[in-house]
Amino acid sequence: MSVGVTSSPGTNAGAQGRRLESWKEVAAYLGRDVTTVHRWEKREGLPVHRLHHSRLGSVYAYTAELDAWRNERVAGAANGGMAATQAPQIVRRIWTVITVAALGLVLASGLAWLRRQRSTALPSAGSPVRSIVVLPLDNLSGNPEQDYLADGMTEALIGRLSTIQSLRVISRTSSMQFKGTHSSVPDIARKLNVQAVVEGSVIRSGDRIRITAQLIHGDTDVHLWSGTFDRELRDVLALDSEVAQSIARQIEVAVTGQERSRLVAVRPVSPEVYKSYLQGRFALHKNTQVGFNEAIAHFEKAINREPTFAPAFAGLAAAYSKLGVVFFGASPLEVRPKVIAAAKKALELDPDLVEARVLLADALQKDWQWAEAEAEYKRAIELSPSDAGAHASFSYWFLCQGRTPEALSWARRAQELDPLALHGIEIGWILFHARRYDEAIRELRTVLTIEPESPMALWFLGFALIGAEHFDEAIQILERAASVSHRSSAVLGVLVRAYARAGRRAEALRVLDELHRRRKAGYVPTAAFLNAYLGLGDTEEAFTWLERAAEERSNMTQFLKVHPFFDPLRGDPRFAAFLRRANFQ
Repeated sequence: MSVGVTSSPGTNAGAQGRRLESWKEVAAYLGRDVTTVHRWEKREGLPVHRLHHSRLGSVYAYTAELDAWRNERVAGAANGGMAATQAPQIVRRIWTVITVAALGLVLASGLAWLRRQRSTALPSAGSPVRSIVVLPLDNLSGNPEQDYLADGMTEALIGRLSTIQSLRVISRTSSMQFKGTHSSVPDIARKLNVQAVVEGSVIRSGDRIRITAQLIHGDTDVHLWSGTFDRELRDVLALDSEVAQSIARQIEVAVTGQERSRLVAVRPVSPEVYKSYLQGRFALHKNTQVGFNEAIAHFEKAINREPTFAPAFAGLAAAYSKLGVVFFGASPLEVRPKVIAAAKKALELDPDLVEARVLLADALQKDWQWAEAEAEYKRAIELSPSDAGAHASFSYWFLCQGRTPEALSWARRAQELDPLALHGIEIGWILFHARRYDEAIRELRTVLTIEPESPMALWFLGFALIGAEHFDEAIQILERAASVSHRSSAVLGVLVRAYARAGRRAEALRVLDELHRRRKAGYVPTAAFLNAYLGLGDTEEAFTWLERAAEERSNMTQFLKVHPFFDPLRGDPRFAAFLRRANFQ
């Protein structure tokens, strides 16, 4: 059977069919938007040719090649997505329709009909969706310096959707791992265990910003909905809200009155302020000390221009909190009050700002304000049930109280919400404190198969190996951790213990001497010395450093009740006094 193809002015018709002269024509022929066609070319080999030194469009394609590609794709989806008992009936129906279409329709319309038939057999936008991922929006400006805008809008959209109780939204950490990759939508959906995928693009033109988004069924790659949203930059938060509301309507997810209020809540913000804020977020996610300091400068710039812009205060709290992580070594006495002050100011301006509540809860926990921290965690999770970070942080609260089963439950829920974010690190740390060393080792080794140079996973694995009395292996792992963390003082303190417990006291003292030399040059976390002297079995020095750790509210002191390294001190009345001081008794 042959079907004629009618040529139009400016095109060539023949064995290759009609020639389409631009992305727009290709998209129109396939019945999709330009973003989808771009994705198909990158990920699925859509036959599109590039032009060089021509006054025509930058690409061209032949309809016959597109038809052959689409035929093969539809047939493959049909074979993989239908039950064996249904396939023969559907195939017969498709060929019947094609035969009828051949009497009076051109090949293009017949194939478009075939595509529509395939779509109707699959879940549509009217089918409820309970899990979703927002992939990184493409930066269509052509300028890599505008990446901060696309990444920031992606993060904001994820945050909006995460406020819906009945919807599981994959967090930014996992979503961003697909930035610039060529993974297919079904592959992404399978890895993240979601029903639907949102992808799209963002572009700024002068004082206007445009987002194009589309909703795709995860299993089948069937396009369910698309939309283009355009606003002035000062209304960028309203733009973000509009996109989130549109997606919520399309997936028919149940939204309560309070959730709808949070979805639509917006306020104008000047383009300069929002630019500084998004640049701060971009720098924050570099996860380096230089990046954190750069982020602080951007957030402070935003705050100076607009002192009532709550997200900038939350960003400032996040940057100071990151600086207080052991690998970066800022004193808790210096950074924690800044975290608390910035988080409280953010919540004063916007009580529904989840990030600020989690940061405040974490800081209060490390300051031994357990009841206050618990209340903030619970409120954060109530506001954003899909926030994996809130679940992971709350798991540590339960761990510190000695409630290991609940701690594990919350950490594993974080892992479900954010499958690619290495929450096995938290699980391994909890298992270490539960003295389940072999399980902790397995969990942390699994993390390292995914990210072999993770300093935190290596460090925690060192703890677990010491607990299991695999001292030589612990030394090897901790030396690796020291290497990838630029010889972090926190890692060196545990390395002293590993050498001492392996009977290599001279090497333990050599590393301890390195710590003391560093202390003369600048700040060294007190926990490093506390771990070192506990490992050397020097009880009096250990108590001296425990006092200093308590005075500066060292991160390690939140684990006083459960940490295995403190076991030799537990029978001493002085240790009981520290437990009371930390509000454990």
